Amino acid sequence: MLSYAFRVLRQTNYESIAAESFDNICDLFAQILSRGLSQQLKQGLYREYVPKNESLPMMRGKLNVNGTIKLRLQHKQMLDCEFDELSADNVYNRILKTTAEHLVFSDSVKTEHKNALRKVLKHFDGIGTIKPDTIPWSTLKTGRNNRTYQMLMNICYFVLHDLLQTTTDGKYRMAAFTDDQMAKLYEVFILEYYKHHHSELAPSAQVVNWNYDKDTDENMIKLLPEMRTDITLHSGEKTLIIDAKYYSHTLQKSQYGKETFHSGNLYQVFTYVKNMDSKMTGNVSGMLLYAKTAETELEPCEYSIGGNKFYVRTLDLDRDFKEIAQQLEDVAGLIKQSDII
Repeated sequence: MLSYAFRVLRQTNYESIAAESFDNICDLFAQILSRGLSQQLKQGLYREYVPKNESLPMMRGKLNVNGTIKLRLQHKQMLDCEFDELSADNVYNRILKTTAEHLVFSDSVKTEHKNALRKVLKHFDGIGTIKPDTIPWSTLKTGRNNRTYQMLMNICYFVLHDLLQTTTDGKYRMAAFTDDQMAKLYEVFILEYYKHHHSELAPSAQVVNWNYDKDTDENMIKLLPEMRTDITLHSGEKTLIIDAKYYSHTLQKSQYGKETFHSGNLYQVFTYVKNMDSKMTGNVSGMLLYAKTAETELEPCEYSIGGNKFYVRTLDLDRDFKEIAQQLEDVAGLIKQSDII
């Protein structure tokens, strides 16, 4: 799921990783990070202006009067200067170095991958490290000058923030993600899978326009919330809207103990379909694609409502990836069927 969510992993520098065998996720991250750092070093490390304070024989930047007086009292013919300097010793590169060193000392990483990290760390001699619990993750931004750092920062976050060491066997395991975190990863994974394997279906997170009447007040229209699908697939005149859902419990119980699908989910996909199919052609269908949980297996459901098809499916992630891919292929096959309506 991570390899699809991080589209950059499918660049040439990472292709061979898919063919390698990894005993645990730390080992995988070590290999990804070593490749990423090697590539970044070729492009050049990101530099930004950082504040400096040094004693210099000549004036540079802003003079620190108190510091200069202290130097003179010590009979030193120097000026205490404060200035900004373009440097690679910034928070982004410190995070990279800290993460690489963390993996080098991990018992879960193979020697060959440790050596690869040590090789790139030689180029980080002038860069400091940072305490993991002080990293301001929420304020880190990637823009035009450091766009290539986005995937690297995500890998570092998983290693330094979401990897916990067990007290039993010393091996690392992933920390428990919240439903919100997993839901987003699940959604992005499915979209990126279809983008990579079925570009002919034009996969996208598409904005759905409200099918309001022409005489609707424009000021009222502005108050309508945006409708954006998780995944939309197109094949000719046919469209399949997929709403990816990741919950601890697929079904909800009513006050009378009856199990049903989450009502809000059904209302949402129904709204998407009916507004997109504004001409009522029946060529637009909708699907709720739940991640399978430990609950009783949910049988595939199919409904015809107002001339449109609606599907409910589960995606079993606790399988070999080939089987997961086949489940997604089966979903894509629905839009290619001539009897979708």
